[in-house]
Amino acid sequence: MEEMQGTAKDGGAWRMSRWRVTTWGVAALILLLPLATGAPWTGSDFAFAGIFLLVPLGIYELVVRRTGDLTYRTGAGIALVATVLLLWVSGAVGIADSEADLLYFLALAVGVVGVFVARFRPQGMAYAMFATALALASAGAASLVAGMVPARNSASEILVITGFFVVLFIVSALLFWEAARGEPERWAV
Repeated sequence: MEEMQGTAKDGGAWRMSRWRVTTWGVAALILLLPLATGAPWTGSDFAFAGIFLLVPLGIYELVVRRTGDLTYRTGAGIALVATVLLLWVSGAVGIADSEADLLYFLALAVGVVGVFVARFRPQGMAYAMFATALALASAGAASLVAGMVPARNSASEILVITGFFVVLFIVSALLFWEAARGEPERWAV
């Protein structure tokens, strides 16, 4: 397979790499897995799962096209994976009780708003990811303080789950921070 390197010089031509083909292929296989296992999914189930998988991959595609900075790409990838996992866990089984899980969704909204305010610049992205981590930690603390601990999870499990996501967003923030230090002039307005 021939690979094309997309750069600003060649007009941002699409870069066909083995990693990207593999990523999209794995997403397609994950989407087809319920069909192979005979799971009783409806068309709307497949549509929801497709959106759930393809939107983050599409966003990552845009990141890959926008920058060749591996640190920035890794930070974006970790943030997207953390977001998808958090939505999946919160939506499928829940972390705390249903009212408290809304706090986790609001924490993600903090990150989304921060990303757009930052206009995708690395330093602003770092601040947005730190704010998301702080909002997630606050959601977990509020859940515990308010006693919103369901029978399926203990307080320590909520702490561990919340801590896991907080760490992912902090790692993403640190990677964005490093990307900002690497080439600050490239991101200037």
